Amino acid sequence: MFDLASSTPISQRLKRTIRRCGERSIFERKTLELDDLRQIDILTIEHGMRLLRLGPGDTAIVPAFWRTLSGGRGPYALQCAAVQHSSEPGSLLIEVFGGLEHTAVDVIDETLAHFQTHTRGVVLHIAPDIDTARRLAGVKAHCLAIDFAGVAHEGARDWISAAELVRAARQICSQLLLVNLRPDRALAAQAAGATHAVFSTLEPRSL
Repeated sequence: MFDLASSTPISQRLKRTIRRCGERSIFERKTLELDDLRQIDILTIEHGMRLLRLGPGDTAIVPAFWRTLSGGRGPYALQCAAVQHSSEPGSLLIEVFGGLEHTAVDVIDETLAHFQTHTRGVVLHIAPDIDTARRLAGVKAHCLAIDFAGVAHEGARDWISAAELVRAARQICSQLLLVNLRPDRALAAQAAGATHAVFSTLEPRSL
């Protein structure tokens, strides 16, 4: 992840891939249950932080399902605390996916209060939609994130509506991360209000 003001990398963002493996009879269920999501999130943070090998001053962003956070201060919260109090240096950001569209802002804030500390913050990954962004006005998240893979921002005409989305999101949060942003739009994105970016041309590292 790059800081757009200084054009320097400041964080490593972990993106997970969930695959089916083993006997097909194990996967008779069509959907993942809440306990499955929590287990996936616990393993992601447990193994992911070790694989990233953070140094002093580094920050890692790990994904988590909203249902894991909103389920209360259970095993996942304990795992987050263990990471922060371990001998490993660096800070932790939790990028939360799914379930925010119909959750009240006060409920979101109450949940975030259990996870945000001076060394740990929550990034809310929201849909690329102006109304969705505006609905979250007042939320006390560390950062908002928008995936620009589904946002037209190649040409000058496309950028007009994309910039409106950036401005709307930045008005409700002091930090805004754009994922899959075209590098040639970095300066324009910063001018519109974005603070950080993961560029579409970056090659992912397999861990």
